[in-house]
Amino acid sequence: MITSHGFTARRAAFGAAATVLALTLVACGKSDGSDDAPRESSAASATRPAPNEQTPSEGSRESPEPAPSQPLATITGANGFEVLIYSAQRDSGGFLTVTGSLKNTTAKPLIAPINWSGEEVSVKRTGPSLAGVTLTDKTEKKRYYVLRDTEGFPLTTTGITSVKAGESISIFAQFPAPPAGTAEVDFQLSLIHI
Repeated sequence: MITSHGFTARRAAFGAAATVLALTLVACGKSDGSDDAPRESSAASATRPAPNEQTPSEGSRESPEPAPSQPLATITGANGFEVLIYSAQRDSGGFLTVTGSLKNTTAKPLIAPINWSGEEVSVKRTGPSLAGVTLTDKTEKKRYYVLRDTEGFPLTTTGITSVKAGESISIFAQFPAPPAGTAEVDFQLSLIHI
């Protein structure tokens, strides 16, 4: 498990800070079973593959349950949200699915930031979601956005408007898979209310 007690902030177009989490990509079916010792880093780097998980079908709006194993990485936001990433797995169809959980670590309910849904007009009409999450491949200098189904719905967790005190919600997001030679990407999620 890799824990980051802070988070790396980058200015987004609207002045929000984006949490950046480096994820090591796992090829479908690959598991070496190694157990790396925990270490701390300002940009958490996932180094241990999680067990294979079922990829959500196109159009699915429910989050798959995260693996019961230790998270690959943890991001703790200043506003009380904590994101745990359990897997980042490629599948043979050319997709990359990131699964994890979102937890409210405070003693009061938290409102999900509206910018988690992204800025696209077509995504805004589908309601609250994690469509604003992106992956960045620094090597190829490319950014990957959450995939959409044929009706324009994002292939990610939807319907998160608030999170009760101490509550944990399973999350997922599906992206186009980066080239096979790419082993690491940055996971970006804004954790600041605007």
